[in-house]
Amino acid sequence: MGEAADKAKGSANKAAGAVKSAAGAATGNKKLEAEGDKQQVKGEGQKAKGAVKGALGNKV
Repeated sequence: MGEAADKAKGSANKAAGAVKSAAGAATGNKKLEAEGDKQQVKGEGQKAKGAVKGALGNKV
């Protein structure tokens, strides 16, 4: 995957994770909240991977 694809997937995972986390917090569902938090962290990692690829010319 290239820089843009990694960043897009990262943004999508962050957004989906935020929704899950908020829904879990609102309903008292700790498992859903934790899944959302985990998905947000995954999204941050994907965005960082895309940034590194961009800095190195997609050679990573």
